[in-house]
Amino acid sequence: MKQDWKPGTVLYPLPAVMVSVGADESEYNILTVAWTGTICSDPAMCYISVRPERHSHAILKRTMEFVINLTTESLARQTDWCGVRSGRDYNKFEEMHLTPGKSHVVKAPYIEESPLAIECRVREIIPLGTHDMFIAEVVNVLADDQFINPVTGAFEVEKAHLLAYSHGKYYGLGEYIGKYGWSVQKKK
Repeated sequence: MKQDWKPGTVLYPLPAVMVSVGADESEYNILTVAWTGTICSDPAMCYISVRPERHSHAILKRTMEFVINLTTESLARQTDWCGVRSGRDYNKFEEMHLTPGKSHVVKAPYIEESPLAIECRVREIIPLGTHDMFIAEVVNVLADDQFINPVTGAFEVEKAHLLAYSHGKYYGLGEYIGKYGWSVQKKK
């Protein structure tokens, strides 16, 4: 039997990402976001949703660029801290000993400690209520060499020990179950 709950955001787990913003070093900031995802593959597009009162919101609206930095189990403390502290009060890169890298296409920095950084350029902002959705085109992806298979060139996500967010809690991703299409693959 199932019971009714009031409508809410219960689509979990989600990626816990650190989004970096700012056109120059004086305004660089990091915000933690779980309201993010892929929305199109060609052109590659994604979104983040941000509350208008967040410090980074005004920076995002002005620069129209950001970088989604995937987080790992070893970055869990930094990920949480950057989500509960404001860039109005702290330089998050300095406080969390994170390194701003020079992105290749956008002005917003990437976080060097992140295994994968997705450079994004905003196409549209949709006010939705508590959050504004920033719909963006992916203009570049920076992948850490240590997670790239030298034979296939694939990004080996399992080696990165990525972080997920579910109902107010952080988790490491679980064990590998199968690849896309494994359920219908013919047995040899």
